[in-house]
Amino acid sequence: MSASPELSHFISMAGYNRWMNQKIYEAAATLPTGQFEAERGAFFGSLAGTLNHLVLADTIWLQRFAAHPMRSHALDAVRMLPVPTVLAPDAAPSIGQLLQQRQLLDTVIDNWVGELREEHLDQTLQYVRLNGERHAKRFGSVLFHFFNHQTHHRGQASTLLFQAGVDVGATDLLVLIPEAASQLNLTEPHAPI
Repeated sequence: MSASPELSHFISMAGYNRWMNQKIYEAAATLPTGQFEAERGAFFGSLAGTLNHLVLADTIWLQRFAAHPMRSHALDAVRMLPVPTVLAPDAAPSIGQLLQQRQLLDTVIDNWVGELREEHLDQTLQYVRLNGERHAKRFGSVLFHFFNHQTHHRGQASTLLFQAGVDVGATDLLVLIPEAASQLNLTEPHAPI
């Protein structure tokens, strides 16, 4: 049985998430000493602050998802992590520490998305924001936010890297979408987009 379009989207986004994080961290590792932490006027200050925010926000969301009625075993690893109380601490961890946390989270995300079923998406996720606000939202809709939030801040991170002289390369999800070779008409010229 094939996955629904919505579930297929989340599987694709989990793969995109891992691919882009790997590219961002590989690019960040090429920065000269001090440039990773350098203040660049971004919303979270530096590249370190931006990537740290993503790790913290993903941890918070995954811990919220761990309370979802589906009780995914893939989220056991995040259940044991300390609960973040801020989205941007004063001092960001080193690139090595962040990479280790990022790789753990990306593995959890891949495994967890593999456990999702269509019936989980229509259930309600109840959660409390760091400011105390209580919410109850459709789980599938919240997952769209989760993956969009990652893309949003990785866009900032790739811009910060570019400003520091490091080109991350292709970042479009389109790169990961396979060609439908049997439908491709190679005789007609295509204008680049």
